[in-house]
Amino acid sequence: MRSLSRPLCLALLASAVAAAGCGGAGDTPPAANGIGLQTPNSPLVTLRVTFETGSVDDPAGKNGLNALTALMIGRGGTASLTYQELTTTLYPWAASIGAQHDKEVTTIIGEVHRDHLEPFYEIFRELIVAPRLDADDFERNRDFLTNAIVSTLRGNDDEELGKQTLNALLYAGHPYEATEMGTERGLAAIMVDDVRAFHAARYTADTMLVGVAGGYPDGFLERVEGDLTAALPPGDGSINAGALPAPRAVDGLELLLVEKDAIATAISIGFPIAVTRADDDFYPLMVANSYFGEHRTFNGRLMNQMRGLRGLNYGDYSYIENFIQDGGSTFPVPNTPRSQQFFSIWIRPVPHHNAAFALRQAVRELALLVENGLSQTDFEATREYLVNYSKLYVQTTSRRLGYAMDSRFYDTEFFIDEIRSRLETLTVDEVNAAIRRHLQADNLAIAIVTRDAEAFRDDLLSGEPSPVTYNTAVGDEILAEDEAIKPYPLSINPGRVRVVPVEEMFVEVS
Repeated sequence: MRSLSRPLCLALLASAVAAAGCGGAGDTPPAANGIGLQTPNSPLVTLRVTFETGSVDDPAGKNGLNALTALMIGRGGTASLTYQELTTTLYPWAASIGAQHDKEVTTIIGEVHRDHLEPFYEIFRELIVAPRLDADDFERNRDFLTNAIVSTLRGNDDEELGKQTLNALLYAGHPYEATEMGTERGLAAIMVDDVRAFHAARYTADTMLVGVAGGYPDGFLERVEGDLTAALPPGDGSINAGALPAPRAVDGLELLLVEKDAIATAISIGFPIAVTRADDDFYPLMVANSYFGEHRTFNGRLMNQMRGLRGLNYGDYSYIENFIQDGGSTFPVPNTPRSQQFFSIWIRPVPHHNAAFALRQAVRELALLVENGLSQTDFEATREYLVNYSKLYVQTTSRRLGYAMDSRFYDTEFFIDEIRSRLETLTVDEVNAAIRRHLQADNLAIAIVTRDAEAFRDDLLSGEPSPVTYNTAVGDEILAEDEAIKPYPLSINPGRVRVVPVEEMFVEVS
């Protein structure tokens, strides 16, 4: 999936809940490769330019080079404007330019009122084709990324620490292993000349996809694409030619415990799955996952059983692909597509004394999902919810454009339309068959961020039942089920259990 797909006829959404077909009267004239979602009445214009390059392309020993290059564009100056001059220029227009970097794709995003589109575009174009890449911007952005790893990830954000620890466990020895930000030593080894060389080699016309949405004038998409194609190096077609290696197989329950003086225990569970949005089974798994653990809603069984009925923590969710929350919304960030995905469960921090119980309950719930699947009633309710909920993914012009560009990466029709059309004909038997094909509870990578990690490890390895205590009274039915959860067997592979001090996480790749 590491090369640009053929142009698609992508739906132009007239609103968050309705779509118009491609190629009709009034549509943007077709560009050679770009994606245009023209809404003439919109006062805003959004530009998204993606490059199929990401942290997987970081050289050995210099993890973080792509992230730093992206920030030198999104948080740097141009040849004619320093970063401070650039931000001063954008401020009165209420315009924004930023960069989003992930494993395989990097996106430069700009948004402006159409009254200021022309001068804004000149800055946006120059940032992409001729970023300043000076020493001051370099030091500032490298310090930003290093602090994000050392102070934020290791220091303040135990939930994200757990997720990134799971990623490191799942993808040990794989190009996905390092965080998208890089590693502490990798960033320290990068020099400004490395960024300049990386930009010239990787941010090329043959890895680029241009998207424009909103109230832009006729011909603007073609102009942007033509300008960038002419100014960027053409590329030699070899950068993304190689397929990523398969992730390693998880063997039993593997534990990576991070020792940290945390106020509660954060747990992330997962395993690779050979399914992406390009695959037929993605859509039945989407229904199964929504039933099991829809992000930040009370629809999911995990949320109801662990928080709603027991009050163990703030939230419990599951995912069939990498999920990054978009700001304060409940929706995922677009333009982070990956050619390899994983199933995961996120148990938000639990009081230490209930952490082992919560782990057993989550694993048991996954096993029950695989064993029992969905009932007809649960399937119908979840399918109806998901068809309507997915329409909210594209409430803004920028998000609609992002999903259209992701659909190009996966070589599918427009994602939201695909959800509707696939789910309309889906059956409960197809959902349960997909669950049995792709989900399991026997071979799980488990990342745990906790205090007294060695004691927690020893407690799990002992096989002794895990007690649970509640701050308020719970019903007899819950207490009865707890008796089955407390001794639920965890088939931990003792040879795949490690305790690591938090200071040693994300220093370098294994």
